[in-house]
Amino acid sequence: MRKELALGMMRLPVGTDNKIDPEQTIRLVDCFLEHGFRKFDTAELYHDTQSEHAIREYVVKRYPRDSFEIADKLSTWRIPEGSSAEEFFQKQLNVTGLEYFDRYLLHSLDEKIYPDAEAKGYFDFIFEKKAQGLAREVGFSFHGKPELLDKVLTEYPEVDVVQLQINYIDWDNPAVRSRECYEIARKHGRKILIMEPVKGGLLANLPQDGAGILKSASPGASVASWAIRFAAGLKGVDTVLSGISTMEQMLDNVAVMNDFKQLSDDELKVLGQLRAYLNNNPRVECTGCGYCLAACPMNLPIPGFISMLNNVKMFGNMPQIVNSYKICSSRHRADECVNYGCCTDVCPQHLDIPYHLASLAKWAEKSGC
Repeated sequence: MRKELALGMMRLPVGTDNKIDPEQTIRLVDCFLEHGFRKFDTAELYHDTQSEHAIREYVVKRYPRDSFEIADKLSTWRIPEGSSAEEFFQKQLNVTGLEYFDRYLLHSLDEKIYPDAEAKGYFDFIFEKKAQGLAREVGFSFHGKPELLDKVLTEYPEVDVVQLQINYIDWDNPAVRSRECYEIARKHGRKILIMEPVKGGLLANLPQDGAGILKSASPGASVASWAIRFAAGLKGVDTVLSGISTMEQMLDNVAVMNDFKQLSDDELKVLGQLRAYLNNNPRVECTGCGYCLAACPMNLPIPGFISMLNNVKMFGNMPQIVNSYKICSSRHRADECVNYGCCTDVCPQHLDIPYHLASLAKWAEKSGC
């Protein structure tokens, strides 16, 4: 059975100058299309604004329009002051060299972005683009809570697609609540696209003992293939989006999806054993409610920091986690916490947040962040 795969243009190979590597990217694009896949995903901010240019140079200019599909996003926080969504959209069409997008999504909708998107009429804007034939399908990528997802899909039944963050380690994570979001999208009958099936590469680079659990069950299968199969095997899933950086990853992904086999009950039990192993180091039981954000005098992204700390506990000192912290630290650092305890006072879980931020700061210092 074949399943749909989309190539995410946000983790492409780069050179020492941090620019997208043309030769390697062309090889990835060609391999992807040669194996019968056609969906690409980009956004204005990916690869420090290089991604949409890569779409034009390596896909649009080199292949006929009916051989590929492009998804792009309205990153509302990236619209310059004094500009409009229409200007942002037209620039995206111009940069990509396209006359229309196959899918156009409101980007990263959550409890913070949704009120602004509603107030400024961004839902009406994407529906208008569809009516004009400039977007074949419209929807949003989602990073919020299930209650908000239910509200949005109820209020905007015109939405065609929902892009959700789903992987086997976050399936029952109280901070992400992937299962609940998936079930709500299913309830509303929306087409589901899955992002982060390999959790930014973390599920392809498990600790040795964790990887051994999967290898014992299926020696010939890659560690990453388990994550792809979990996501793609969910009912109602239209497409799995994978950020691919190497030819080895590409060949593994297309092989899994071209000859797709759903995880068996026994294999799902193996994933259960792996989850138990990964959760062996107790996580900080943050639910991501955000109450601490308003209380913090330093405006620190506390739930994001605790999520990073939990990833360190689970996966160890992985490059992906180090890079995430380095990106975040350009704006805020965990060691900026002033230890007033305001956050702990309002935390429904009664977490000692300053203690956990101090733990993350110590890790960051040891990791050279």
